[in-house]
Amino acid sequence: MSKLFALDIGTRSVVGIIIEEQGENFHVVDLMVEEHKERAMVDGQIHNVLHVATLIEKIKTQLEEKHGPLHKVSVAAAGRALKTEQAAVTINIKNRLAFTEEDISRLELAAVQQAQQQLLQNKEAKNNTSHYYCVGYSVLYYRLDQEEIGSLIDQQGEEASVEVIATFLPRVVVESLLAALKRANLEMEALTLEPIAAINALIPPTMRRLNVALVDIGAGTSDIAITDKSTVVAYGMVPTAGDEITEALSDHYLLDFPVAEKTKKEMAIQDEINIQDILGFDQFYPRSEIMEKLRPAVVQLATAIGTEILRLNNQIAPKAVLLVGGGSLTPDLPMELCKVLELPENRVAVRGIDAIQQLTREDHVPASPELVTPIGIAIAAKRAPIKYMTVEVNKQIIRLFELKEMTVSDALLAANVLATKLYGKPGLALSIKVNDQDIFIPGGHGSPTEIFVNGNKANTKHLIQNGDIIELKEGENGAPAQASVKDILDDAGVKKVYIQDVSYEIQPKITVNGHTVTSDTQLKDRDTVSIKTADTIKEILHWTNNQGLIQRLTPFTIYVDNKPVNLPEFASSLSLNSLPTKLNYAMKNNDRLTIKMTELPTVELISNRLNIQLEDRIVVTFQDVTLEMIKTCMSVYINGEIAHKSDVIPNGAKIQFVTKDTSNWIYQDVFRFSNWQLPIDFKGSFSILRNEKPSKFDAEIFGGDQLSITLNKIEQESYK
Repeated sequence: MSKLFALDIGTRSVVGIIIEEQGENFHVVDLMVEEHKERAMVDGQIHNVLHVATLIEKIKTQLEEKHGPLHKVSVAAAGRALKTEQAAVTINIKNRLAFTEEDISRLELAAVQQAQQQLLQNKEAKNNTSHYYCVGYSVLYYRLDQEEIGSLIDQQGEEASVEVIATFLPRVVVESLLAALKRANLEMEALTLEPIAAINALIPPTMRRLNVALVDIGAGTSDIAITDKSTVVAYGMVPTAGDEITEALSDHYLLDFPVAEKTKKEMAIQDEINIQDILGFDQFYPRSEIMEKLRPAVVQLATAIGTEILRLNNQIAPKAVLLVGGGSLTPDLPMELCKVLELPENRVAVRGIDAIQQLTREDHVPASPELVTPIGIAIAAKRAPIKYMTVEVNKQIIRLFELKEMTVSDALLAANVLATKLYGKPGLALSIKVNDQDIFIPGGHGSPTEIFVNGNKANTKHLIQNGDIIELKEGENGAPAQASVKDILDDAGVKKVYIQDVSYEIQPKITVNGHTVTSDTQLKDRDTVSIKTADTIKEILHWTNNQGLIQRLTPFTIYVDNKPVNLPEFASSLSLNSLPTKLNYAMKNNDRLTIKMTELPTVELISNRLNIQLEDRIVVTFQDVTLEMIKTCMSVYINGEIAHKSDVIPNGAKIQFVTKDTSNWIYQDVFRFSNWQLPIDFKGSFSILRNEKPSKFDAEIFGGDQLSITLNKIEQESYK
């Protein structure tokens, strides 16, 4: 039977445990607990190596007195020392071949490196990413053109992105552990992570295909590990644990901290608890009453743990949650955690060492959840020891901490090989200004860097072993960007249109750096391009020298005595593809524009439309001859020039109507329209008749009158 010695170096205490391996079973022989006398541990990292070494040596000496010399020990890096970062990376994939699994792996590697950079807090550390081991990561989502997508394999688009949550272990944590062990004259036999140790103890490999969360709730922090698909996929930590509950008890009931801690533990097994406050008063309280006072603190702890579990598990509740550690005994914690995760009450449970398969213990060893992690450390040292491996990356010797199956990606991370160097450099881009807007035209994509492991071609997911030689053959750089003017023109750049059934080809007006060019002109970096296009009907009529049609299409308005008069019946109508339209509408390729012309009005037509009388006209009979008598009442001026009634009035014309003659017709006006005259030698008298009645030359006459002049009969005979 071989003995396994393990140490669990925690924030409050150090636990030493000895386990015997009995075939396939393990037997807990002894354990020793020593509490820190000062704050020697902070966030899982040893801050006082001398103090911790003294405590380790004390435990070692006491156990050696019972069980003989101890030279080797298994230890664990605290889960609270793990650093978790979320990071996203986006790359341009335009004009690139469809995504492969290797492309995705390299994109994920870039995101992990981005997370690694985010951990580095000062300029000195930025160039030394070897300060951290990456112990695992999981993908939160992939996106294609800013839309979330299940997988990028065989996808094409403009850009692809991935967001990961990655977990890192500071190298200084491991180094301080080694230093403390060396001072206690102990050699590190195996190293593991506390969450891995607890998982190895409680969750056999056959169960790890399930999505299960394990939470180790200590005094100051709660460490989380999540399994899925037969491996550990994520780690996390919340700085909230059992001490918050103890402090809530201490504050409410005025208790010394150790007394509050003892009271908290009694609540797990007793219905009535005796409490003595700092003033010395004793009183019994029902468990339910104390629980009501503690409930806000318990809810706060459950919420912190549940929220982090969801974050690590891509906002999905796991199938089950196992709670270990002293803080897991917090009353009602499993029930409150079920509420946060929306799980049935039978899916969250506290697990002690009795739940560890094939494990027995001595009677003096309690079956406490606090001992799950130290026992797990010892078992992990036997079943799943974590070692260092040495590989060579481009002739550089790299030492890796084997926290999981190691891949080429892990070696590249440790060797500080940037993911951006896994592709040839992209070709030089073009930066041009188009219509005062900056446009960036990327160069060609570089070809992938080839990866060889021990001379054989491999990929970033390839598993590596101790002593492997990894070589990178850089990919070829992409071609410089090339573009002509036509490449930046949209589809509407050139179009054919019809105006009054006449075809026109509308070409954009293009200048590069102020010089007129064609669409085939090749562009150079920093060129300034101006592209003017005719899009609206009005613009196209201008470009095709049909400006005269625009005048005909404007509303028909004249100005009479400087007052505008709108006459819509004299405006032309416009239709696009047989539908009514307007000048500001756009014309597309093969559109047909038709203008239905309306004849411009004459002076006479407008006068009638405005009820203005230009002439006075009557018809009379004189000396048995019908006469039409006409006189002008109004003179018309168009834009200051005299016009005739048949003259055409253009759109926008200024018209003046000037009164000329509005007097009534009199008898003597008839002589202006008649050829009748008195005989030359006439010496007699005559009679002036209107409608056969005597009248006078200055008498008013009207249309339809019968007018005549009769010579006296005697005078006629004398004349004869």
